[in-house]
Amino acid sequence: MSEAATSGSLTSPLATGSAPSPTRRNWVPYALLLPGLLWLSVFFVLPMITLASQSLQEGNIDEGYVFTGNVGIYAEAFSRYWPHMARSLTYAALATVLALLLGYPLAYFIAQKAGRWKNIVLVLVIAPFFTSFLIRTLAWKTILSDNWVVTQWAQQLGITDALQAVGLTSTDSLLFSPFAVVMGLTYNFLPFMILPLYASLERLDPRLLEAAGDLYATPMQAFRRVTWPLSLPGVVAGTLLTFIPASGDFINARLLGNTQTTMIGSVIDSQFLRVLDYPLAAALSFVLLLIIVTLVALYVRKAGTEELL
Repeated sequence: MSEAATSGSLTSPLATGSAPSPTRRNWVPYALLLPGLLWLSVFFVLPMITLASQSLQEGNIDEGYVFTGNVGIYAEAFSRYWPHMARSLTYAALATVLALLLGYPLAYFIAQKAGRWKNIVLVLVIAPFFTSFLIRTLAWKTILSDNWVVTQWAQQLGITDALQAVGLTSTDSLLFSPFAVVMGLTYNFLPFMILPLYASLERLDPRLLEAAGDLYATPMQAFRRVTWPLSLPGVVAGTLLTFIPASGDFINARLLGNTQTTMIGSVIDSQFLRVLDYPLAAALSFVLLLIIVTLVALYVRKAGTEELL
């Protein structure tokens, strides 16, 4: 076989254009991103722009609203309803901490100890999502009612007295109190804490714990030096997925709380659907958004979890 024939046979795939061109490789990732970007533009960016414009309007429901650039509505919204915002953030923070305390051991058990029962336990964790959020919350009205065993035991054990001392209840009843609201938030958003924790803990290499034991680390030291640092991405993701929706929730406060436990989500709902003060409702939404984004940014920066950035 001649040298020319050999050379031609070696270069024939390139000559036929079988290799992708650099231009094609450059636009393929953007084409894959296009559906997601289009979805976000239509259902997130445009509504946010509309809401921002609505917050700067003036008028009433009868005569209509006109865009005037009234930025003073933001100061008014914060000054009038900052207690509701502070209450919402406090309840959300309590629910997040409680969900972390409950969810971390369960996620560790599923990831490291459940064995062949792992899938079954995971199904049990997400099973509540197959039931309506409203029905799950209404169920807590039965659980925490005065004639149910939970409240009776809490009264006998002095738990209700301790809750009154810290301000989570005002009477011997558990229902229609800050305690009931926090319990409802914790229960409804607990799976959002467990699943990210499970994902992080499942990747934990057991040999690292064995190595810590070989270096004479106690179980507590191994947890503090190995398990906890490696699970921080799941902790941060779980706390964000719990805290952010809990801050804007209003179903739990409405069904399980009282007039003294009204959260900012209930105020926004009332301003939009009952009072019909759309500019104030839109301004409250943006003030809450700004506060949450600021807190989340500070939290992620403090946690130093690079995987989430």
